[in-house]
Amino acid sequence: MNKVNETVATLKGIPTKIDLKNQLEQNVMVVDFTKLDGDKRVMTCTLREDMKPPATKTDTMSQKKVREISDAVVSVWDVNAKGWRSFRYDRINSVNIVEDYLTEWYNKD
Repeated sequence: MNKVNETVATLKGIPTKIDLKNQLEQNVMVVDFTKLDGDKRVMTCTLREDMKPPATKTDTMSQKKVREISDAVVSVWDVNAKGWRSFRYDRINSVNIVEDYLTEWYNKD
């Protein structure tokens, strides 16, 4: 992580990209970001093993190596849409940890 990225994270009040990925692996988070078309989006997402689906050959986004191809993009499991989604790290407005989990967020497989 370079100093520019650390400074940007500090100024925006968000975790660095590495810290964000670590937090997503442990928590469900609400991420507020601006899409490339200018629309605002708020997504409840995670990378928790007990909530995302298992990796399969037919669902390439379930494979970690595919999700990490672009350094600018963060790929996550949207617990409400029940699907893989992504957003650009540099477009994040805010990040908050969810305190109360819904049972339907957990992977049933």
